[in-house]
Amino acid sequence: MTEENKIREDIARLSRSLFERGFSVGSAGNISAAVDDGILMTPTNSCLGFLDPAKISKVSRDGRHLSGDKPSKEIFLHNAFYETRPQTGAVVHLHSTFATALSCLTDTNPDDCIPPLTPYVVMRVGQVKLVPYVRPGDEKAGELIRELGGRYAAVLLENHGPVVTGRDISSAVYAAEELEETAKLLVLLRGAPIRMLSEASVAELKTVFGAY
Repeated sequence: MTEENKIREDIARLSRSLFERGFSVGSAGNISAAVDDGILMTPTNSCLGFLDPAKISKVSRDGRHLSGDKPSKEIFLHNAFYETRPQTGAVVHLHSTFATALSCLTDTNPDDCIPPLTPYVVMRVGQVKLVPYVRPGDEKAGELIRELGGRYAAVLLENHGPVVTGRDISSAVYAAEELEETAKLLVLLRGAPIRMLSEASVAELKTVFGAY
């Protein structure tokens, strides 16, 4: 099996896992992964639970459709992360319930949507920026990501949902899951006195485990 075919299989397998556990519904969400000669991306209007690895779209780094089914309309969003964060090997965009809920709340901190509630959200996700709303599929989404200058591995799209990157498809999916579970905790704990990790604890985590 070639490396590209393995990544295709991984996208289908991990996408199915996300769908079966309710991280995406219907045809919501899209996932991409970098390969040597382009980017593999889930097709437009496809369901993450029923992907055919052979039909996953392949596009060039400048966005040209090379093979497979037509790519997701959010291709501009994904490309912007690959362009501004060279270490990015995969991008996961979901409409997961609790992260999307935070993206709709008016009191969500736009500069720190997912505060350091647990060590693993610090280790796997990092600081999360709220990106202003644009229509799904609007090329302006890519412009807004480029304006961040590669400083964030994950963002929340206002009234839309999370976009999370990783060095490879597995780490991106795991980070997206960690973000969603932390968002769930934040929603469940709203109105209660919350003890966040201290600045010293966050700094220690970044020193010991690094910061993606």
